[in-house]
Amino acid sequence: MYSSVKYVVLVLLLVQILLLACNRKVAPTFEKDVASIIYAKCTKCHNPNGVAPFSLTSFDNIKKRAKTIAFVTKNRIMPPWPADYTYTHFVGEQVLSDEEIQILQDWVQAGCLPGDLTNAPNAPVYQFKSFLGKPDLVLTYSDTMYLKGDHLDRFYLMKFPYQMSQDTIVKAIEFVPGNTSVVHHVNGHIIQYDDGMKKDIFSGKRVISSDSIEADKVYSELDVANDDGSYPVLTQSAVNYLPGVMPTVYPEGLSGFKLKKQGAFLFKDIHYGPTSRDTFDYSRINIFFAKKMPARLTRELQMGTLGITDIEPPLVIPPNQIKRFITKAKINKDISILTINPHMHKLGKSFWAYALPPSGDTIPLIKIKQWDFNWQFFYTFKKMVRIPAGSTIIVEGIFDNTIHNKNNPFHPPREIAERAGSMRASDEMFQFIITLMDYQPGDENISLEP
Repeated sequence: MYSSVKYVVLVLLLVQILLLACNRKVAPTFEKDVASIIYAKCTKCHNPNGVAPFSLTSFDNIKKRAKTIAFVTKNRIMPPWPADYTYTHFVGEQVLSDEEIQILQDWVQAGCLPGDLTNAPNAPVYQFKSFLGKPDLVLTYSDTMYLKGDHLDRFYLMKFPYQMSQDTIVKAIEFVPGNTSVVHHVNGHIIQYDDGMKKDIFSGKRVISSDSIEADKVYSELDVANDDGSYPVLTQSAVNYLPGVMPTVYPEGLSGFKLKKQGAFLFKDIHYGPTSRDTFDYSRINIFFAKKMPARLTRELQMGTLGITDIEPPLVIPPNQIKRFITKAKINKDISILTINPHMHKLGKSFWAYALPPSGDTIPLIKIKQWDFNWQFFYTFKKMVRIPAGSTIIVEGIFDNTIHNKNNPFHPPREIAERAGSMRASDEMFQFIITLMDYQPGDENISLEP
């Protein structure tokens, strides 16, 4: 009897041990679990030529930052992706799944096990200062920009002349900031000269402070005009930059334009934000050629500040208040939306855009629950979004001008407003920029994945 009981107890103990072994999670390793996550979601910025302050391209430098990685991913601080991924989806979403976040947590807690590093995946190689690969043409500053650490905003106009052997079709243009801590935004146009109209495209000043010259003298100082005094064609908003923005690239043949063989990029303004220490910038423009001219052309609809729609009520935020504003656009014919860009400054708290079609079913565009001035993207939909004629696009923005807003530029808070389109970070803007085409049947099925 005693031996039978002893046998039963032993069997139960063995079963319990087996159950515990089955339920125990195998600790993740860099080789099998972690490398693929980091290389897919982090390394695009965190590489030797990237915009991030350090690289995550090897086991050693990832292990060195392991606790930081665990913290910022658990709290969804990194990778940066302000848009609510449960509301709408976009190309290139930098969002970690709950499972991926847990793997990173478990890896750090287990001591950052390497696994067999000889079998670990290789980090992507980013040989060029670009998100897109090797550019076909690179334009740089004529000289380094030195910026004084006096806590002041600075605005410049810049000209980047270029000369090519022939007219070329361009599919993408990318502005790459040399100093991401101070470059706030860039609005870039293209001046294109017809043959024989400009003998020396490199003449004139290259850089002018916006505060040091009268508006009617700008083009004269930059020597923009043709030799006969007439003005060349100006392609507006050909390249833009905001904090966190990555260049928009559509599939081959879907977008592009002709770039004449000689001309200049004109930054109608480049804004350097305030800095507390002397620093410098040496930014660049990357140009990527296309194989053929697209059959259809995109255009932009800009709502709110400097756009075609009013902001209701006018964009004035009194001190110590949280206020809501809206702007609306009626769509008169069917359109297909490709890309959207929400924009606010430091008082931004949340941003929400959607369309109300005649059918009454809401078309979601974007929702940003917690606005972050430091991360502003051009969001491209995975497929074109059709907005039928008769729809109204509605944009709602909430601004926080209280002491609880850590980004508030003034302490104590003071009245902040939209001031004649001022782009200073200490003023405010409320914009929604839409890249679109006239709708054609089947647009909803066209993938915008590059």
